[in-house]
Amino acid sequence: MDGDHRKGLITLLDQFLAYTGLERGLAPATVKAYKSDLSMYINWLSGRGITSLEQIQTADVEGFLAHLADESPASRSRRMAAVHEWHRFALKQGVTDQDVSRTVKAPKGTSALPDVLDVDQVTRLLDVAAMGGSKDPVVLRDKALLEFMYATGCRVSEAVGTDLEDMDLNERVVRLTGKGDKQRLVPMGSYACQAMQAYLNLGRASLCDRATKGKELRAVFLNKRGKRLTRQTVWQVVRDAGRRAGLNRPLHPHTLRHSFATHLLEGGADVRSVQELLGHASVTTTQIYTHVSPQALMETYQTAHPRAR
Repeated sequence: MDGDHRKGLITLLDQFLAYTGLERGLAPATVKAYKSDLSMYINWLSGRGITSLEQIQTADVEGFLAHLADESPASRSRRMAAVHEWHRFALKQGVTDQDVSRTVKAPKGTSALPDVLDVDQVTRLLDVAAMGGSKDPVVLRDKALLEFMYATGCRVSEAVGTDLEDMDLNERVVRLTGKGDKQRLVPMGSYACQAMQAYLNLGRASLCDRATKGKELRAVFLNKRGKRLTRQTVWQVVRDAGRRAGLNRPLHPHTLRHSFATHLLEGGADVRSVQELLGHASVTTTQIYTHVSPQALMETYQTAHPRAR
């Protein structure tokens, strides 16, 4: 179908994206995901001759959900969340007098527990990152990066986005900028501070000196060209360290964030505090980490149940 026939829907999409990005202040990555999901929805509607909001019926929204049947539960839920947000926006703006998507819900999939390393595995991962005490700038950077991510529970984007001015090693705190540009102060432990100090004193200046142009003077973590580290490089650093540590499982940067949250809760931290440290908007998101290990469950049962022994 010709793009002109979809002009009304595309215009509404553009207005919605401007609203989410400018007025609500959502992160660019979130706005981009909305654009991708809703463009898919509009294209699907257009393929069925639907070119205006007034033509969309609840059955059409249900049809789009059925169209997503081969996708994962998480993907279906995300796409439908975008559809719901878009229709609610149209209702609030007075473009329509009803939200035809309101009763259409994506089926809930089984909620998988987050990928978590135990304390010994994290220790092995962080130990191998030091490469036997090597003073190579890249090794010092990778060691500091992994210690930093486990110490703060930060997201990848927060790690690569951290600037020198955000960190106070004397006070052992760092200012992280999360989703929607929301900032929070997070403590840093002694191990992370020591690794960071070694990197800043012996490694970072060397990486910066390697740059012939376009030096990144603000970023904490630099690549071999003296520029801000990329998310892709962080993924590679985590995977390489996991392989050297003999952890026979695919690791990703969020593994350290998951482990950070789980270890805090197992150590007695309350969910509300962990929510603040992680930068979660809702405590519901944090509660996925309150799972109990089978060993801890058995110990609790043996201790607490009157007829366990």
